[in-house]
Amino acid sequence: MNDWCQRLLTWYQTARREMPWRGHPDAYAVWVSEIMLQQTQVNTVRPYFERFLATFPDIPTLAVATDDALLKAWEGLGYYTRVRNLRKAAQQLVAEADAQLPRTAAALKQLPGIGAYTAAAIASICFGEAEPVVDGNVARVFARRNRLTEDFSKEPNRRKLADWLRPFIQVVDSPGDFNQAMMELGDYIFQKL
Repeated sequence: MNDWCQRLLTWYQTARREMPWRGHPDAYAVWVSEIMLQQTQVNTVRPYFERFLATFPDIPTLAVATDDALLKAWEGLGYYTRVRNLRKAAQQLVAEADAQLPRTAAALKQLPGIGAYTAAAIASICFGEAEPVVDGNVARVFARRNRLTEDFSKEPNRRKLADWLRPFIQVVDSPGDFNQAMMELGDYIFQKL
């Protein structure tokens, strides 16, 4: 394993924050957390996550949620398209997949509201797929590390960075830990700026 990968994972084991969705046995909970965390800070998400799961504990319950209940549970998080897409995806999973999330990033990306980053996060954390996450914080960290000047708000450049990261995530024992370490490091550095 590459030396920086080992240092990253060692750092993560000691620095990772406790979060109600970390180590959760249910992929549904990880999915909900990843959707909530889009464009929202971790500390804001914590209480919403717990209330949302109490109201909608599984995919079938979410699939039949009324607009009023759905929007009430999300109230204050903003970007309401996220929760509407969450319900659309739940409805699709109930209709087509026995209310089970797909196990690969490629299949997850076919669901409403799930892009490359969210798909990689869910697939690696829940199912061990070696698919790297690339969000804004991760891009900033590795752009600095590698002295890259590309605009990582553009999808082709994010894919290029994901391709660079792929050999590293493929040699670690836990792709989910690798991705969570990158997310944690990116967030840590972002908070220090």
